[in-house]
Amino acid sequence: MAARAEKPVTVTLGPLTRAAQDCVTSGRYASVSDVVRAGLRALDREEALLDELLKARVAEAPADTRAAQSADDVRAQLAARHARRTGKSA
Repeated sequence: MAARAEKPVTVTLGPLTRAAQDCVTSGRYASVSDVVRAGLRALDREEALLDELLKARVAEAPADTRAAQSADDVRAQLAARHARRTGKSA
């Protein structure tokens, strides 16, 4: 099967434009397109690692001997944690 020519894609980077251009200016990348491709490859690696982590956690779950918590208890704990982190009362 012959390789298809890829169509150009226009991407608006917004505030990330400067960071992408700085990568090119520094000589680390030849073009902004190279920067975007590297970013997408890094995203693929990150998502693959997260998938592996989640699969491992799911596989470990049946062996967890801790007592189950009610949804209300979990919500209360999350609300308290959020309040501590944001400085707002729960």
